Amino acid sequence: MKSLKFKLTISYDGTSYQGWQTQKIGVGVQQKVEQALAKLFPSKPLLHSSSRTDTGVHAIGMIAHFEVPANKCKMAARKLALALNAWLPQDIRIMSAVSAQKNFHARFDATGKQYRYFVWNHTAMNPLIRTTAWHVSRPLDLAGMRLAARLFKGTRDFQSFAANPGYAKESTVRTVRRCDVKANGSLLTFIIEGDGFLYKMCRGIVGTLIQVGLGKFRAEEIEQMLSKKDRRVAGMTAPAQGLVLWKVFYRRPSAVKRSKSVSRELVGRHLA
Repeated sequence: MKSLKFKLTISYDGTSYQGWQTQKIGVGVQQKVEQALAKLFPSKPLLHSSSRTDTGVHAIGMIAHFEVPANKCKMAARKLALALNAWLPQDIRIMSAVSAQKNFHARFDATGKQYRYFVWNHTAMNPLIRTTAWHVSRPLDLAGMRLAARLFKGTRDFQSFAANPGYAKESTVRTVRRCDVKANGSLLTFIIEGDGFLYKMCRGIVGTLIQVGLGKFRAEEIEQMLSKKDRRVAGMTAPAQGLVLWKVFYRRPSAVKRSKSVSRELVGRHLA
């Protein structure tokens, strides 16, 4: 039977949820979105997501896809986001819904992700961001944290910065393409971008960087922590509420097509 596939971009405040994934105990964001889908489609489609966020973690750019039988879908993609949002709680929103290619997969086609972590560095917490930022009241050495952040870039074994997921991982090697610390007044933004992340890896990196800022570790010690491949040698795990899945990266089909046509043109010129 012919089916239609849709790609959703989902944002949510994870404060009230036990993470993204549907849970046996507690409520996951996935469950809420699938319940909304069931209101629109009798087939009760299941979501396949790009990532799994933990309890209390937020997202601005979670990607997920679902399929429905073509003969059961009379709704245009442009109306799908509005229809789903009508059935969702206010802390979950479908930011966009578009038709996807038949072979698209939200998880397996992803080429990377960007997470952002927010810290409010002031003696008093900003009450407007109390559920989306970590309050660190003591002064921080911003230059030291930036120096340490650079040492996370590259293809490394990040076992020292990840929590035990409860099952064996095939590999703990990941590539971090970006690790920056931005400051805007009292608000610090840690931007971590890579090809994939281990369980609580971003929070382990941020917690360690904060402790560098507090003088507990020297920036040079990051290299030693990485080489030890032991969680006990690195810093703390930052609290969940400051972490946001910011963006998921995909290879653009149009870019691939353009690169192929350019290659053909160059080959043609060479042979002429």
